[in-house]
Amino acid sequence: SALLILLSAAITTQAQEIQTLFGRGSSTSGYMAFSNKFTTINGDYANLSEVYGGVFINRRWMIGMGVAASTNDIRVPQQHSVSPLQPMTYQYGQGGLMLERVIKSNRSIHLVINMFSGVGFTAQYHRPQIGDWDDWDDFDDLSSHDENWFYVLEPGAQLEMNLFRWLRFSPGISYRKTYGSNGLGLSDNDLSNWSYNLTLKIGGFGKRNRERHKHSTEVISK
Repeated sequence: SALLILLSAAITTQAQEIQTLFGRGSSTSGYMAFSNKFTTINGDYANLSEVYGGVFINRRWMIGMGVAASTNDIRVPQQHSVSPLQPMTYQYGQGGLMLERVIKSNRSIHLVINMFSGVGFTAQYHRPQIGDWDDWDDFDDLSSHDENWFYVLEPGAQLEMNLFRWLRFSPGISYRKTYGSNGLGLSDNDLSNWSYNLTLKIGGFGKRNRERHKHSTEVISK
């Protein structure tokens, strides 16, 4: 009957492979990345620790979030310090959207292009030298001063290596560009610079091509 013909056509249509804007197939997984970034802020060396991660779609696109912050002592010049009689340090941080495009993800070595877009901030805080931490009262004076908020755009590229199915090593380079910074001694030119990055990624990076694996097994068995 006509009803059976329509039902059969609907089932046949649903059985066909789904096409998406990101390519064929429907492989979706996710991963986390832990990165150390070597850069400069206001002409001084800055070490940034970064964590980002998200959903990995069709072994091509990762869409997620990321945060990064400075971990070392970036001394504030006395002429820009909110407290010239104390040793003050710049704190830098950023957080926002992270997008990665992975090119030929299944190859042992491949290219990754990424883009961070989000908000950044700087502040000054009192950070005594290691030998000066002789009183617990020092921990009470870690409040921040001269808080400064701005927009950050950071494109980059990585040469990614598949160490294991769940682990990847991705050295790379990126350029951090800020817009709207007005902190003491920290213009956009002082904050914008190249970063040299070392990244480890842990998680799921897409399913194995089962049809190809099945075909290889059949060939070997014959």
